[in-house]
Amino acid sequence: MAEASDVFGILRQNLIDAGCGEEAVACCLEYAERGEWGRLLPTLTKQKAALLRAVHETEKQIDCLDYLVYQINRQFEGGKI
Repeated sequence: MAEASDVFGILRQNLIDAGCGEEAVACCLEYAERGEWGRLLPTLTKQKAALLRAVHETEKQIDCLDYLVYQINRQFEGGKI
């Protein structure tokens, strides 16, 4: 774990925790080391979009399971199973 005063170590760990790949982490660290913090934003935005897509896909899967459980319960309550 990075020391609280280790800005680049903290940044690196945060990027890893956010699911960024090695290439994105290296790119962001390079920008940060050059003081080009604003150049990290497109990479961070891209990662956020990818995470949101994954969340939405998972929500769809949960909805499918909920519907299946509903249908099974409905059939069972109607005495059809």
